[in-house]
Amino acid sequence: MTFLNSILNKSKKHNNPFTHWELNEPLSNEAIQEIIKADIPNLNNLKIRYDGTRAIDGGSAEYRAGIASGGQAIKFRCFVDKDNAKNFPGLVNLIKELQSKETYKKISLLINKDLSNSYVRVEIICDREGFWLKPHCDIKEKLLSCLLFVNEFNESESLGTDFYNEKLEKIKTVPYKNNYGYFFSSGPNTWHGMEKKEIVKERRCLQVNYVSFPTDWKVD
Repeated sequence: MTFLNSILNKSKKHNNPFTHWELNEPLSNEAIQEIIKADIPNLNNLKIRYDGTRAIDGGSAEYRAGIASGGQAIKFRCFVDKDNAKNFPGLVNLIKELQSKETYKKISLLINKDLSNSYVRVEIICDREGFWLKPHCDIKEKLLSCLLFVNEFNESESLGTDFYNEKLEKIKTVPYKNNYGYFFSSGPNTWHGMEKKEIVKERRCLQVNYVSFPTDWKVD
């Protein structure tokens, strides 16, 4: 129960600029290796310019509204589902942990949201040079927003997520440290993004969400 252990014993709550928790060592070594080795297409090779969103590839707006099909975006994004689960046993173990009552009930208490009818969604991310993410608040269908960092190539810690206040003034950057990350619950003033910074090789992360729309992984 690596993720839950991190919440219980290796996390810290922060209230500025909004309530969030930073997590240390939330991932198993097996999960980290799967994140590192996952084959993520390089959008730079396709001459697609980043536009400050994760639907840069032409994914439809419906994707961001919680429709699982996702238009074209799914072609360039590595979601762990039952079709590719055999390739990611470590991440499937993480998903099972997230599905467990012990884990989601603890998180429910922390974020003051009922997760008992939710679904787990996990996506392996690989951001490369030129990527940036404009300040935004997540869709309400994302009951929990969580990003876990895998910094294999000793990239700058400044490549973590930037948090903003309601005036869109940057308040802090969660450091891009290996096996580190954060989570919070979506809300009207949970502004976050990533300003344009130098990525030398790649910025690997695991995005973890509890969502209200169906995925392959309903909680127990």
